[in-house]
Amino acid sequence: MTALHFLRGTLACCIGVACVSTAQAAGGAHLVDDAGVETPGVCHLETWVSHHRHTAGGMATLAPACTFTALPRVEFGVSAERAWGNETMTGFGPAIKINLMPVETGLGIGIAGSATHNARAGRTDAARIVVPVSLALHDGVLAHFNAGWLYERTGARQHRRFAGTQLEVAVSNSLTLMGEVLTRQAERTGAQLGLRWSAGRKDLDMDLLMGRRIDGQARRTVTLGVSLRR
Repeated sequence: MTALHFLRGTLACCIGVACVSTAQAAGGAHLVDDAGVETPGVCHLETWVSHHRHTAGGMATLAPACTFTALPRVEFGVSAERAWGNETMTGFGPAIKINLMPVETGLGIGIAGSATHNARAGRTDAARIVVPVSLALHDGVLAHFNAGWLYERTGARQHRRFAGTQLEVAVSNSLTLMGEVLTRQAERTGAQLGLRWSAGRKDLDMDLLMGRRIDGQARRTVTLGVSLRR
C-alpha cells in the first residue's frame, strides 16, 4: 500500500468518526514534539485516549500522517478528536511538519503547524505553530525543546505563547523513558512522565503516560497511546 493510499483511507476513517461524534488540536499524546519527520515513503497512525481522573472527562484522538519520498522532509497529517466531560466536542483538521535540519546531525530543527475545525459549530476553534529543536545529548539520550504560538477561540486569552522541554532516554532496544514539561502563557505548567514500548521491527509503539495539568487545568491525567507504521 502506498503512502498516498494509506493517508486517503485513514483520512476517510477519521472524517467518519468526526461526523458521527465535536475537540482540540493535537501534537500527539506527548506535550512536546521532536524536530524529525516520519521516514520517507512511510505512514503512521497515532491513536491515544486520555482520562482526566478528577473530572471523569477525557479525549480520544486518531492522527494519521505520511512523508512522501518526493518530499522527504515534509510530513503531512490530519487528526480527528473527540473530547468529553464538562462539554462534548468533536473536531478535525490538518497538520504539517517541515524538517529544516535532520536530527541525525545531532541538532534537529523543524517547524510545524496544525488547526482544529469544530464539527458542530462549523468553525476553526484552535491553531498552533511550533518550532521544535532536538538535541542528541548522548547515545540513546535526546532532548527536545519547543517554542510556539497557540490560538484558542473559546479561551480567556485567545492568543498565547507556549514553550516546552522533553528528555527521552532509551532504557533498552524496545523501551524508552520520557519526561516533559510544558508552560502556556497565563496557565499553570503541565508535566508528563511515561514509558514507550516498541515492537522489534519498530512498526508498533505503545505509550503509557501519567500527566498533571497537561491542558493547564486537569490535575491528573492518564493516557494510553498506540502508533502503527507501514
